[in-house]
Amino acid sequence: MDQHITDVTKIRDLIERWAVYRDALLWDKFRTVWHKDGRMKATWTEGSYEDFIRMTEEGVKHGLNILHILGGSAIEVSGNRATSMTKMIILQRANLDGVLCDVTSYARHFDMWEKRGGRWGLYSRETICDKDRLDPVGTNEKIVLDEGILNQFPIEYRHLAYLQTKAGYTVNKDVPRLSGGRALEDLYRRGEEWLAG
Repeated sequence: MDQHITDVTKIRDLIERWAVYRDALLWDKFRTVWHKDGRMKATWTEGSYEDFIRMTEEGVKHGLNILHILGGSAIEVSGNRATSMTKMIILQRANLDGVLCDVTSYARHFDMWEKRGGRWGLYSRETICDKDRLDPVGTNEKIVLDEGILNQFPIEYRHLAYLQTKAGYTVNKDVPRLSGGRALEDLYRRGEEWLAG
């Protein structure tokens, strides 16, 4: 089989394993997707993948409920390095002022991969936000949002950020997003530099 196709297939497999293992809380298997120096950045966290595991485990103890649904991926390989961008939906459920709510966030994972010792692994993952919505789980429930909190965040992820802020997380106010801006430009530039070596 062509080496390029082999590499793309292996990376796509790892992308899918990340979501399955993370959502199943299978942390030993989740670790196999990463390189030891791998880093994760999302709306509510930034640090090593071990920090991400620790924060997720702590959140689950307090009712954190997040799932991921994956869509298509665009994977570019250059020698022993690669980048990928994968469409996804983040589903987060939480209690907001006594009302159980779901946030649906349409986003993309932007990844930097490296083959070390013949093994592909994730070096960096960052979330790009495209749009979101917030809905009470009960169809007869209503929720009143605090506009002061909501309007602190860009439109692409303000409902997700609202839910996460209410849950006690410090949310990044400049996450890469569909409307562009410096954060998105910097991420794309770092991806190109990564591929160039």
